[in-house]
Formats: sequence, structure tokens, C-alpha cells
Amino acid sequence: MEEKDIHAEISSIRNLMERSAKFISLSGLSGIMAGIYALIGAGIGYNILHNSDYERKNVVSITELFVVAFAVLILSIGTGVWLSIRKAKKTEQPFWNTGSKRLLINMAIPLVSGGLFTLILIYHGHYGIVAPATLIFYGLSLVGGSHYTYSDVKGLGIMEILLGLLAALIPGYGLIFWAIGFGLLHIIYGTVMHFKYDS
Repeated sequence: MEEKDIHAEISSIRNLMERSAKFISLSGLSGIMAGIYALIGAGIGYNILHNSDYERKNVVSITELFVVAFAVLILSIGTGVWLSIRKAKKTEQPFWNTGSKRLLINMAIPLVSGGLFTLILIYHGHYGIVAPATLIFYGLSLVGGSHYTYSDVKGLGIMEILLGLLAALIPGYGLIFWAIGFGLLHIIYGTVMHFKYDS
């Protein structure tokens, strides 16, 4: 066997191992859709906040904002799973493999912790740091999960963390930072991922 053939064989084995260890069925289009859902949710949230009187803002508005955020989350996850399954079938890759399990576990720990922390903030009435907290914990989950999928995910995670810290530094603009982080950044990231990996 020639040296050239040996290198080709090693490269093929490395590629096969990476495919089984990493989740590569992540769809760029799911990032775009998540961003669109977030921008729509931010628009609805803006209307809720600015069409409420002071008393209503303290009670009903928080519940309505929570419902909108939860709907955005469910739509984003549902669309992401559906598009990733579709991509996996198209590329003849398993959707549920070692990589997807590791990705789920490594993203779930900071996401669940962040979700519970956010609920505690809401319970104690610390609404001003809810948006920064969600951005920071989401960014941490992306950085943690990036080892088991495309490395580009790490860059998005770092940007989400920095945006969350900036939102904490400049209180009163949480909804705008939330729309940028979950909306605009997702659309940009999803577009880049789509043209880089999906087409």
C-alpha cells in the first residue's frame, strides 16, 4: 500500500469517527427560524409592556411575557428537531447517536440551571436581570455543546455571553438585547451555517 493510500485511509477513518462522535445534522435553517420566532416574540413582548398600566405590568404582564418566551422556546426546539431530523435523513446520518446524546447533556445542564435561575429571579421580582441571565446561560450551553457539533456554535455562544453581560451593565434595555441575541444573532448564524454546511 502506498503512502498516499495510507493517508487517504486514515483521513477516511478520522472522518467516520468524527461523524459518529459529533452531531452534524444541525440545520442552519433552524437557527434562522429560531431567530424569526424570537423577533416576533420580542415584538409581542414590547406590545405587552407598552400597552399595560403600572398595576397590570406587575402581575399579568409577567405571566404573558413568560407565555410568549415559552412559546418561542417550544417553537424553536420543535423546528430545530424537525429540520435536523430532515437533514439527517437527507445525508443518511443517524439523528440520535453518541454525538447528539452528548450535545443534549452538555447543553441541558446550563440551560436547565439557567431556566430555574430565571424562574427564581422572576419569583423575587428581579425582572431587570432576566434577559441578561437567559442570554448568559444560553451562551454557556452553546459553548458547552460546541464540542459535540460544529465549532461555529462556540462563537455564537461567546457572542451570547458577551451580549448578556452588556445587557446586565445597561439595565432597562433587556428586551432589545434579548431580541438581538435570540433574534438577530440566530438569523445571522443560521444563514452562515446554512450556506456553509447545508447547501
